[in-house]
Amino acid sequence: MAMSLKRTLGLRLSVWYATVFILSTVALVALTYALLASSLAQRDHDIVRATWREYAIRYELGGLPALRSAVELEERTSGRERLFVRVIGPGGADAVFTRVPPGWRDFAQEDLGDSANGVGAADAAGHDEHTIIEVASARLYDGTILQVGKSNEIRVALLHKFQWIIGVVTAITLVVGVAGGLVLTRSTVQPIYDLIEVVQGIIRTGRTDSRVTVRTAQGDAVDELSSLFNTMLDRINALIVAMKESLDNVAHDLRTPLTRLRANAERALQSGDATAAGHAQREALSDALEESDRILSMLNTVMDISEAETGVLQLRREPVALRTLLAEVVELYEDVAEVRRVSVTLEPGDDVTVNGARDRLRQVFANLLDNAIKYTPSGGSVQIAAGIDGGFATVTVADTGGGITPHDLPRIWDRLYRADPSRSERGLGLGLSLVKAYVQAHHGTVEAASEPGRGSIFTVRLPLTAM
Repeated sequence: MAMSLKRTLGLRLSVWYATVFILSTVALVALTYALLASSLAQRDHDIVRATWREYAIRYELGGLPALRSAVELEERTSGRERLFVRVIGPGGADAVFTRVPPGWRDFAQEDLGDSANGVGAADAAGHDEHTIIEVASARLYDGTILQVGKSNEIRVALLHKFQWIIGVVTAITLVVGVAGGLVLTRSTVQPIYDLIEVVQGIIRTGRTDSRVTVRTAQGDAVDELSSLFNTMLDRINALIVAMKESLDNVAHDLRTPLTRLRANAERALQSGDATAAGHAQREALSDALEESDRILSMLNTVMDISEAETGVLQLRREPVALRTLLAEVVELYEDVAEVRRVSVTLEPGDDVTVNGARDRLRQVFANLLDNAIKYTPSGGSVQIAAGIDGGFATVTVADTGGGITPHDLPRIWDRLYRADPSRSERGLGLGLSLVKAYVQAHHGTVEAASEPGRGSIFTVRLPLTAM
């Protein structure tokens, strides 16, 4: 679930960011190019019109010689931006003066208009297909036509160079932007991933001591959410600890008076009274003694669970052969299984040795087997198997009972919880809680899988090496 959310949320944010960034970059580059091309074109038009006006003034003041001198001076000082100049005699006669830059077609025969006062265009020979000549043409006071033209070659070359430069810059910008977007997106949603991981860990293990890492004390909304979540966990954990301590204290305080009550009942039973009234008293005392044993067993189990969960349980570790231990447990419950007509089978396999407390592990497997036999109907079966999975020894207890409902499955490890609401089966509701506590005290794990009507499978995993 977390990995799926990481892929979808991170991917969506990255795609959205990359799409917006790319479209914005392309639009900005296109706008910049259009504005540059328009500015360069306007510059060429301004040069052509300004030059035409200057030459027209020279012609009006000094005639053709003055115009020729101005054109020659312009050619010597203008550098690369050389202009086409032509003067056509009155009545559209032949050109009386023509100045064509080297490499250009002779425009003497071109009809570029003889009256329109504006800018026209013509192809320039010897240049690429995008090169044109922009010409300003108008009639002067004596009927002659003055034409001034300029090639857009420099403008086209500049735009081509700009295209290449802006293309490289755009590519680098897109790569850096998208990569940066991915990094920023990941860093932005990382607190959400951390929160999901912590929540899943709490759901999986039931431990509320995990906390979400808060990046800064005064961060954004996600950091504030993480901080509030940690505060909520602190309060929940404090309530759970207080409840456990209260239960442990009650259990500890009740053991002494219950032990004294049990001792008094035993002494009363030993006094002996042959009368009918004495017999009834003995029956009552026997019942009281039995219930006292049951309550003491419950309190002792609660205390053992608390010690195991808090890490103070004393474990006398030794090498334990699991198959030998399982065989002892199966033999212990043979009579119970026979009475309930349930077959118990220890599957063949190689022996597995772990380092643990034999008495605690015996109680773990005894509780699991007792639970399986108890909830398996007559004619059913229970299979026990031991093996190795990676660096862990595994023991599975599978039955053919009615199974555990999805509603009850996550809660079967809770103290005093019983999936049987009618309480028809005798029990304290502490057996599986004790199993989990003892297994975790051995740094192992226990899991349950079940489908209603198809039985249940309990799997215990214990480390092969001491931890």
